Amino acid sequence: MTEDAAGDPVASLVRSADFDRYAAALFAPAEARPHLLALYAFDAELARVRDLVSEPMPGELRLQWWRDALADPERADAASHPIMRALEAAIRYGGLPRPALEGLIDAHNDGLYDDPVASVEEMEARFGATRSAVLRLATILLAKGREPGGADAAGYGGVALGVSRLIADIRLRPERLRGMVPADRMAARGVSLADLGERRGGARVAGLVAELVAVGTRRLGEARSAFATVDPEAGAAFLPLAPVARDLARYARQDAPEGDSPRWLRMARLWRASRRSPPF
Repeated sequence: MTEDAAGDPVASLVRSADFDRYAAALFAPAEARPHLLALYAFDAELARVRDLVSEPMPGELRLQWWRDALADPERADAASHPIMRALEAAIRYGGLPRPALEGLIDAHNDGLYDDPVASVEEMEARFGATRSAVLRLATILLAKGREPGGADAAGYGGVALGVSRLIADIRLRPERLRGMVPADRMAARGVSLADLGERRGGARVAGLVAELVAVGTRRLGEARSAFATVDPEAGAAFLPLAPVARDLARYARQDAPEGDSPRWLRMARLWRASRRSPPF
């Protein structure tokens, strides 16, 4: 295992986009590790499209490139793209279904429009189409294309991870929220997007965060309960969930998130989690 991503554009992208997911991949079986990083890099590439464009149409064109590359990975521009080339190797290694990868592109395409989510249920559906979908694909990859079980665990776990990251954005990066905070809960608490963007609202925002913490905690518990159905070979896919419980507990206390901890400490905690079942 190594933390050095220098010279590897796939690992470097994952490391910079989501250190916890990068670090978690280092504890996966050695032969699967580069393929798991390729899947995560693909998702990171899709997610950052929204940050690169100011209008939906250029974003749709960027995402269409990925659809075309998945359909014809041997064409010159796809074959020369390091992440697409690595993803194609991951598809072959782990039997990743192309329709599911296309569905992930579609989910990120929907996010280009910043349409506000109306309810907690809609928020969970959005996270299910992105966070949970990647988690499910990671289990398939680690099982080398066999049915890995744990579809419910992936569904609940992805939502818990998404909620945790959403709360981090509320507290630290409100400019990234883009309509993902449920509008009905904001209205019930008397919180506006301006309140979040300008870091005001005090007790009202704290109450909103507490509601989201409760959602994330419930879904994480359900993921733990469903983990028994996961093929042991696929268990490492769930390691990115290891920091979620600690983060949610910190948010409930209005403390800093786990992401503020030194990276060596986060690595150590992930190592300890990798030796447990479930690892989160």
